[in-house]
Amino acid sequence: MDRTVLERFPAGGPRGHWPAEEYAGACRQEGVPARVVMDLASDAFLVVVEQRTPERAEPEAVAPGRASPVRE
Repeated sequence: MDRTVLERFPAGGPRGHWPAEEYAGACRQEGVPARVVMDLASDAFLVVVEQRTPERAEPEAVAPGRASPVRE
């Protein structure tokens, strides 16, 4: 899975004020599945969206001497 960072907020915000959570909530109201994670290295809250990466299609294994699987 890949993550896309929508916004960064410093961790030292005013007491009782959660700008990252407010931003993520506004995104969720618009239908974007955003969530907040903490980036310890930069001491910031990140609002992210996780996206599935396309999986590679693996060919089905066929036993030697057998025909390929038939799909109906």
